[in-house]
Amino acid sequence: MTILSAKNVNVCYGNRQAVRDVSFDMERGDYLCVVGPNGSGKTSLVKALLNLIPLKSGSVERTNCAVGYLSQQNPVQRDFPASVSEILLSGRLRHKGFCPFYSKDDRLEAEKQAERLGITGLLKQPYRNLSGGQQQRVLLARALCAGSDLLVLDEPVTGLDPAVTDELYELIRTLNKNDRIAVLMVSHDVRRAVENASHILHMHTHPLFYGSSDSYSTTDLYRTMCAVETCCR
Repeated sequence: MTILSAKNVNVCYGNRQAVRDVSFDMERGDYLCVVGPNGSGKTSLVKALLNLIPLKSGSVERTNCAVGYLSQQNPVQRDFPASVSEILLSGRLRHKGFCPFYSKDDRLEAEKQAERLGITGLLKQPYRNLSGGQQQRVLLARALCAGSDLLVLDEPVTGLDPAVTDELYELIRTLNKNDRIAVLMVSHDVRRAVENASHILHMHTHPLFYGSSDSYSTTDLYRTMCAVETCCR
């Protein structure tokens, strides 16, 4: 069953086209990594899919799909003065409507996702005092509180050390495999993308490749991106 469908998506900023003619479908349990060089339109595509920026043309359809979104963090967000529990509960805001108070169900959902991601012991801790890896677990739990049919993750491991990066990738893969949560991830790491994802979308404003990870791993695009990553280390 298709839960997300993008058809000929185009995004422009003034006269500059950021995304050109991107089309793909996602089903429950899919794991799609969007890769490509900096400035290739990856984040713009994600924001268009989430209706955070307008389309110039094309369409995006979601079918019975509750979406959780983890965006790139900036330094101000990392220093946000709130407890972990408050961060998780903020993921329930889209479910509140005009009700200004969190319900028992909201709190139970936050506790459920905290347990799922192994952060129950951190609930009373100040978010700003956590390590980078702990903060990303909290934000992933917050995204799950917002919606657990599709997780949209924009560079979720940026700035983390290799061991914590591996841990977070394993956690995301477990959510995908065991709970059938669809994952759409923007990633700069093509090797890990191929290792973890079922599908790859390689962009340079427009799609240069869309298909299975196995097929992508045989392309010159993949070999070139791996060579660039090796040179930059």
